[in-house]
Amino acid sequence: MRLQGKVALVTGAGLGMGRSMAEMFAREGAAVVAMDVTARDADDTLALINARGDCMSAVADVSDSRQVAAVYAAVEARYGRLDVLVNNAGIGSAPNDGYDKFYERMGLMNEQLARGETPTVHLDHIIDMQDDGWQRVIDINLNGLFYNCREAARLMIRTGAKGSIVNISSTSGLNGTGAVHYCASKAAVLGFTKCLARELGGRGIRVNAICPGPTNTRMMAGISPDYAKVMIQSIPLGRIGEPDEVAATALFLASEDASFFTGQTLAANGGMHMI
Repeated sequence: MRLQGKVALVTGAGLGMGRSMAEMFAREGAAVVAMDVTARDADDTLALINARGDCMSAVADVSDSRQVAAVYAAVEARYGRLDVLVNNAGIGSAPNDGYDKFYERMGLMNEQLARGETPTVHLDHIIDMQDDGWQRVIDINLNGLFYNCREAARLMIRTGAKGSIVNISSTSGLNGTGAVHYCASKAAVLGFTKCLARELGGRGIRVNAICPGPTNTRMMAGISPDYAKVMIQSIPLGRIGEPDEVAATALFLASEDASFFTGQTLAANGGMHMI
């Protein structure tokens, strides 16, 4: 019961890693706010966890600051506090971002490599990237994280909570492997985390990040088989991760077990990238 008496909000809690985090946090005694852009997914998560405590679901598009603020107002009205925030909501692609051509070219490049040829195909993702495709990924992965951190900090400071914020980045943010908008947004999360950790440390609020590697989620399922094969080959443990493995890392950072951790990055990636 490492989160007994705590209130924890998880964004993107409707599926995948977010749902695993919500379930694990509830088992550890937290009142969990399962926040997702899709009401059905948020409610399905709530149905899984509500028997374990005073939990609630919340619906918001994290890229809309007004929707985010409304969720935190509801959290304060119901619980009067917030102790843990996990910024898990994120996307890997968006309409008009050229992802279809990116995957097609990657497949052709891998075929050339498999034949022992020097690749003549180039990914050229930035060539096909349109403004709105770029902006949508940045809006969710970076701006959405900022909006949630701002509201969480305001609430934690107002109520005197010695809280913990956990930001989900990616191995792509460490090594630049993947789509240009995704890598950019996830690398920015790491810089944001370090800066915010310095800013909030004096108030007893810890801010850390996790860089998952390829994980068995819906996002991974949308990746081309060729790209997935190449990623798995680069993982020393020889497999992709499971949502519960990332959730366990988030639980550690959220709990008092990590009371002297702030501004840190834990890479739950099977050794794909070693910090």
